[in-house]
Amino acid sequence: MQIAFVTYPGMTALDAIGPYEVLRALPDAEVRFVWHEIGPITTDSGVLMLGATHSFAETPAPDIVLVPGSGAATASTARDEGLLDWLRTVHATTSWTLSVCSGAVILAAAGLLEGKSATTHWRALDLLRPFGVRPQADARIVHEGKIVTAAGVSAGIDLGLFMAGEIAGRAYAEAIQLSLEYDPQPPFDSGHISKASLKTKAQAHKIMMRHGMFRPAEITAATRLAWDTALSRLSARVRE
Repeated sequence: MQIAFVTYPGMTALDAIGPYEVLRALPDAEVRFVWHEIGPITTDSGVLMLGATHSFAETPAPDIVLVPGSGAATASTARDEGLLDWLRTVHATTSWTLSVCSGAVILAAAGLLEGKSATTHWRALDLLRPFGVRPQADARIVHEGKIVTAAGVSAGIDLGLFMAGEIAGRAYAEAIQLSLEYDPQPPFDSGHISKASLKTKAQAHKIMMRHGMFRPAEITAATRLAWDTALSRLSARVRE
């Protein structure tokens, strides 16, 4: 079972590494980190690096593909036609197509989420609407056919466990969960936008701005892409 994690410059590392640690434990899992070419990939911190182990050309038919998100490079990556073409092609034959965080925006840009429900990071939820997607703000995982989307960053671990249950059964998934000792008991109850105080939300915005996550310019660029895509599809339908 070949599992391809899209690995692109500026991605958020935990979006991929969280589910990777779960999915690599599946029976017969063959994991690939894929990009246009093999080589090092600098993540959004500018310090931590991952590596693309295979190119898109070397990975024409993965069983599972996962697209991670980014607080700084979603818009530019969602305009990468080479990536979008590859996603459309492999989605035709995948068993599962997955996203974590704003990776859902990239799936949407490829036209894979139109008319479907999906979730993403709370700062990116509104970016889904112009693509014809129904954003689910309160869902940590959204399962639509063979497409499964996860909310922000840490939700990738939950996605991995959900997929382990779907593929290998609940008992095996529970064993993976125990092997990782994944037993979330956060010291604070502010992990969802609906639970956070105004002060916490304001501080979270400051933290994200300081670390280049979902800055206004990125949100504006992603919004422009979404509307450009929506208008292009509308024009195409009118011509038909």
